[in-house]
Amino acid sequence: MELTKAKLEVLDEAALDKDRAVLESIDVQFNPTEYTLTKGAQIAEIAIPGIDSPILQFIAGQNEKLSLDLYFDTTLEGGVDGTPKPVTDYTRRVYQLVKIQPKTHAPPKVRFRWGQSVAFVAILESVTQKFTLFDRDGVPLRATLSVTFREYKTLHEQLSELKLESADHTKRHVSVQGETLAGLAAREYGDPGLWRVIADANPRLPNLRRLAAGTELRLPPLSANATGTGRGAR
Repeated sequence: MELTKAKLEVLDEAALDKDRAVLESIDVQFNPTEYTLTKGAQIAEIAIPGIDSPILQFIAGQNEKLSLDLYFDTTLEGGVDGTPKPVTDYTRRVYQLVKIQPKTHAPPKVRFRWGQSVAFVAILESVTQKFTLFDRDGVPLRATLSVTFREYKTLHEQLSELKLESADHTKRHVSVQGETLAGLAAREYGDPGLWRVIADANPRLPNLRRLAAGTELRLPPLSANATGTGRGAR
């Protein structure tokens, strides 16, 4: 069975939202032995006076990253006179992908493809060349390229993938000892400054600063123009 080789495809910027036409294909010399995918989220800490730890609020997702090592070796690839050619003949094509292109004034969009399992569209964020073997004249013959790709998706692609559900149903909640309106707003709406939404839905609350344990509260859906004050109930 023939080995499926990994490759780097340089994509046509103009066709990126259509069929992602390939301008250039760069075959890796050896398939990677492993790769790492990393995904993170940007989280803000919202300090509320009187509680043990800050409320965490999701701000936005971060780009997924693909990291791997690519190996190149030309010790068995002799030229006309039998002298191995420089390994930079291979590594230079990958190294150029992190540099600004004359037409777009930015690095090109690329796709790392490995058979049917990996098709990662990205920008090459970083590349480190490590040369480990040389001929008698100092010409490098063996190299490892440590590369990191940062995922690239258009706004249209990201919006089409989102399947968000709005907080559009009124809920009931029974308070426990030590709860505050700001804390409830942070947990329910992601913003402690929206405590007034809960207060307005429960006009008979005797104390807005501290809720008595066992108080039944209505947690209404947010209106389109609801905005937080950024401050807790006083």
